[in-house]
Amino acid sequence: MLERLQNSRNALGLLFLLPAAVLLLLFLTYPLGLGIWLGFTDAKIGRPGEWIGLENYSFIAQDAVTQLALFNTLFYTVVASIFKFLLGLWLAVLLNKNIRFKTFFRAVILLPYIVPTALSAIAFWWIYDAQFSIISWVLMKMGLIHQYIDFLGVPWNARISVIVANIWRGVPFVAITLLAGLQTISPSYYEASAIDGATPWQQFRHVTLPLLTPIIAVVMTFSVLFTFTDFQLIYVITRGGPLNATHLMATLSFQRAISGGALGEGAAISIAMVPFLLAAIMFSYFGLQRRAWQQGGADK
Repeated sequence: MLERLQNSRNALGLLFLLPAAVLLLLFLTYPLGLGIWLGFTDAKIGRPGEWIGLENYSFIAQDAVTQLALFNTLFYTVVASIFKFLLGLWLAVLLNKNIRFKTFFRAVILLPYIVPTALSAIAFWWIYDAQFSIISWVLMKMGLIHQYIDFLGVPWNARISVIVANIWRGVPFVAITLLAGLQTISPSYYEASAIDGATPWQQFRHVTLPLLTPIIAVVMTFSVLFTFTDFQLIYVITRGGPLNATHLMATLSFQRAISGGALGEGAAISIAMVPFLLAAIMFSYFGLQRRAWQQGGADK
């Protein structure tokens, strides 16, 4: 038996995958299955609840707060992801050039990402404080404003403020990942295009971007997933306020299930996020398939 196992590559591979499969089953599949089950019940904290079918989903589909949270989540994800991509790509291209102190800047750019999210959120909470904001203080001293800005007390101000905080924290991940992708592109492509008379913009448009497409697909998928499911940043800075203006689906699910005790309703809200997450994953899959030739396959 042992000799057969050693001689079978497939069986040996499955054996090595078994520990990871057990961990995924315990910490991913079971919670997901339990969440789906709770979404069809009226479970409360302290009692298991009974099967009620689609009542929770029917309620959240008509609930104004849930609809607002969905809008906030989509707006937050789209705007933050676009800016993180643009800034991250710009930084990656810049750090890929031969500039002085390049190693130092690469290390510094990682700082926002390695700082714990809660600490980052607390820092932004002080920066946005209605009475002690350093931003308002500087603008006042420059004579650009005449009173402190209420960053977190006005709905749209709060939305923009948390988006800025998310961009600050997420740009390093995008920049470093795209930088790694840029360094896999052979300089010979740029030399050949320069001989043909291509301008720097044409090189970027017709060499860099096409070859970077698979990396962009992956990094943007992860960026969208991380942003769409963001919880800590919002919960620490605003807790969903003011007037639910910054509630995301994740924070609203927590509020309904844990703070409010309605486990079934909170589970239904969290499960309603799954189709959007699957859409992001499919975007990555098809983005990679378009450039399968980079892995030795045919370009689709």
